[in-house]
Amino acid sequence: MTSSPAATPAQLQATYGDAHPPLTPDQAVVEAERCYFCHDAPCVEACPTDIDIPGFIRGIATGNLKGAATTILEQNIFGGACARVCPTEILCERACVRTAQEHRPVDIGALQRHATDWLMQHDIQPFIRAAETGKRVAVVGAGPAGLSCAHALAQNGHDVTVFEARPKPGGLNEYGIAAYKMADDFAQREVAFLLSLGGITIRHGTALGRDMSLDALRAEFDAVFLSLGLASTNALGIPGEALPGVRDAVDFIAELRQSPDGVAVGRRVVVIGGGNTAIDAATQSSRLGADQVTIVYRRGPEAMSATQVEQDWAKTNNVTIRHWSAPVRIVEANGRAAALEIARPNGARELLAADLILKAIGQRLDPSPLEGAGLAMTAGRIAVDPATGATSLPGVFAGGDCIPGPDLTVHCVRDGKRSAAAIHCLLQNGGAADG
Repeated sequence: MTSSPAATPAQLQATYGDAHPPLTPDQAVVEAERCYFCHDAPCVEACPTDIDIPGFIRGIATGNLKGAATTILEQNIFGGACARVCPTEILCERACVRTAQEHRPVDIGALQRHATDWLMQHDIQPFIRAAETGKRVAVVGAGPAGLSCAHALAQNGHDVTVFEARPKPGGLNEYGIAAYKMADDFAQREVAFLLSLGGITIRHGTALGRDMSLDALRAEFDAVFLSLGLASTNALGIPGEALPGVRDAVDFIAELRQSPDGVAVGRRVVVIGGGNTAIDAATQSSRLGADQVTIVYRRGPEAMSATQVEQDWAKTNNVTIRHWSAPVRIVEANGRAAALEIARPNGARELLAADLILKAIGQRLDPSPLEGAGLAMTAGRIAVDPATGATSLPGVFAGGDCIPGPDLTVHCVRDGKRSAAAIHCLLQNGGAADG
């Protein structure tokens, strides 16, 4: 690979520094005062975790930052992360009534960050753990769904053991989101805040199917929550995919997140895909010094799962997006990938020179850890009751990316909290994982 030169301090700052600086206290108050504090606010209806948005914004406007943050975190314990990564432009902010009058919504995401950051900076723990119940729950996966579930259960007095295969907790917040969205080790600081409640133990380096089975967890614990994530990546299914110089974008992002000095990127990088992972990988490659970064996507811009805001963000970071470009084959030279051949709708073919090709075409659940457990599956994921997250096995629940449905961080948090309520009800009524 013809690598770009070692990243300069300015490039590292662009990659690892905060892409969107937080509001100042004065800016936060001015922005909060734009809110109409609507009754039956449409922004609340648009929030998957039902945060009382007018309520917390009123707290900021009146100087009650602790109350504002508590209002957020009562509904979404990952309120800080969601303030940074949620596509608010298609959720709460799209529903804001200010838009019709001023063509600009209240900056709900920035205000949410302002409140939750203030609470963490002041080392305030607003939650109190209930008396211990003696019940024990296993959570598999320390991502947003698993830790959201664990926090709610611990708050109700249950003891929770989280089994995590990786060396750090946080899931995609730690390993799968661009560094500039989670600057200053925020993912780990947020997890530390969550764990400070007590009642939660994380066992790292333990993977379901390798170090324990679902049957063993059901025998040892009173209930189990599965938040496995999507460990396998989809294949392109084209010639040359296995060549050196072709890698999964999620692995590239994970390596970058754990490498404060940056990673080697090609001078010419091609990213295949149309989602946030593609945007993050491409933008970070550009910020690390690649001369030319191109995203290729087989359909038009409206079909991309990355929002228009994300697409525009990539373009402002010197990323070219080639729509209607279907990958056909990867061309080899000197034993490694040298170009991607793409096909246009009119049948024309074109070669895009590339030193590094990143695949960002989606992930899937690895079912092997669940083999023989008897779990019902649907569309390649774990089938659950949408109201509770209950699986086909008594006492076993699931949420996050391993179940059907949307896969934003905020949806994962919602899943974990929903199942925690169902598990708490089950344990209060004397239920256990073995039925």
